[in-house]
Amino acid sequence: MFHDPQRRQELSHLTDHQYLATQEGGTEPAFDNEYWDNDEPGIYVDVVSHTPLFASTDKYDSGTGWPSFTRPLSRDAVRFSFDTSHGMTRSEVVATESGSHLGHVFGDGPTEAGGERYCMNSASLLFVSADNLDAYGLAEYASLFSEDDL
Repeated sequence: MFHDPQRRQELSHLTDHQYLATQEGGTEPAFDNEYWDNDEPGIYVDVVSHTPLFASTDKYDSGTGWPSFTRPLSRDAVRFSFDTSHGMTRSEVVATESGSHLGHVFGDGPTEAGGERYCMNSASLLFVSADNLDAYGLAEYASLFSEDDL
């Protein structure tokens, strides 16, 4: 099942589902994943490295069944590569620090927000609610949210 048993051992804190998504480029089912309909305020971090990646303030309902964002928190947090799997050519989004597969970016996002749709796998992300940012060392992102969110 796993292509690299040593790497699987190094990442033993991940569930099999998280490992398949982040390390083997797997995709979870649409509308059957943890964050596709999460509308709570907070930050989404890389499930492997805990690097902050996306904010709920940039999340929107794309109708695709996966969590979708208009942009990452920082362009340096992600990098892109060509993905030609499944008979398609797509732009894969990879976490810069960990090398984790996150999902893909498409050019059909909201025009007023730049036109990009970052379509992510919930299994590649960990959600930290706005009222819990300080406990996770993410207090610097609190300014993105209103007092009611915190």
